[in-house]
Amino acid sequence: MGKKAQVRHFIEQLNQTASTLPDKRAGRHNQLYQIKDAVLGAFSVFFTQSPSFLAHQRDMKRQHGRSNANSIFLMKQIPSDNHIRSLLDPGPAASYEANYMYLWNRLETQGKLKAFNVWGNRLLIGIDGLQHFSSTRLCCHNCYQQKKGETIHYSHRVLTAFAVHPKQAEVIPFIPEFILPQDGAKKQDSETAAAKRWLKRHKSWLQKRRAVIMGDDLFSRQPFCELVIEANLSFIFVCKPESHETLYQWIEGMARGGKLEEITCRVWNGRFGEIWRYRYARDVPLRAGDDGLRVNWCDLTVTHERTGEQLYHNSFVTDLAVDKEQVKIITHAGRGRWKHENEGHNVLTTKGYHVKHNFGHGKEHLASALFTLNMLAFLLHTFLQLTDTTYKKVRAELGARQTFFGDVQTLLRYWQFESWEALLNFMAIRLELEPAPD
Repeated sequence: MGKKAQVRHFIEQLNQTASTLPDKRAGRHNQLYQIKDAVLGAFSVFFTQSPSFLAHQRDMKRQHGRSNANSIFLMKQIPSDNHIRSLLDPGPAASYEANYMYLWNRLETQGKLKAFNVWGNRLLIGIDGLQHFSSTRLCCHNCYQQKKGETIHYSHRVLTAFAVHPKQAEVIPFIPEFILPQDGAKKQDSETAAAKRWLKRHKSWLQKRRAVIMGDDLFSRQPFCELVIEANLSFIFVCKPESHETLYQWIEGMARGGKLEEITCRVWNGRFGEIWRYRYARDVPLRAGDDGLRVNWCDLTVTHERTGEQLYHNSFVTDLAVDKEQVKIITHAGRGRWKHENEGHNVLTTKGYHVKHNFGHGKEHLASALFTLNMLAFLLHTFLQLTDTTYKKVRAELGARQTFFGDVQTLLRYWQFESWEALLNFMAIRLELEPAPD
């Protein structure tokens, strides 16, 4: 498969997934639209980041007999928003997992995951929770409920997973795990229960990539750390003093006794000098009791060289071996977890994907299905950024993300292209860029 056909092949894969989704329409009535048109229609809106994309394509088809919904997204008919919602509602979000793996396998085949490895061949995977729907009126049996005063708040939450690396601008979304109402009333219980399911379902895949699981302080509790170790994986989790009293008593005692290892170096950030202080300890208990899991601990504090102002501090626990060299890699990996929030959740929330917007709620799986398709659109754009030279050149030339998607939306509204690649080549030529060879 040539790189010029990558989007088309993904759309075909998504088309195959759509053919497996349940169709609960009775008899032969109301069969104008196929479920695959609903799936591809929703995906096209998220991929183009254009809420009006389908309306514009209906106009184009009416005027010219063909549209970009047909040629790029392989839709036979263009359903209304209400048809899309009703057709997608019965289909579980897990139905789309093969589409995640299709893109991940393509990235691996093309050698694009190597840049996300540490220690030569270990993949860093961050996990974190995200609320993607909230309402005091709309609800379904999959909603998480929380009562505040006399008002019940309904929400949908998900555990997201991203491949991250301190030196990589992109993050790569992996298959998410939706947090269910029975997972617990507390944030910690809910996210941890979902994380346990996620770990169990994807253990084999994670083992083959020798994954290092990263997460915030919620995950640095002994039961979950033990699950990660039992899965033959490793972890780097944030570890706060207020939630690990016994461990920090050990750390303070070692510090007073001069037994805490410490390394200090100066780093120039381009504007001023920074003092980076690493500290680490081996074989300390994660919790009180004889059965306390023995872990390694490290922290990093960054201060302004001249003013002494603290610019950064965080501490971590890990099962990985730590010494004066490894402590730098571990803390930098842990520090790189901020990309999960900034390049992952922040982009999904505020940079055109708007995952917290109520695109539709439904009675069964609609909210999670739409979130999944939106995340797949984000994954496909990330995939193209990592594998498609023309795409990367166009994005770089246009600069702002908003400019790129604004141009895509305008072109797709007024011109009909035979493929996504034809659209990209058109943009590259008009920008006087040289399209990449096949």
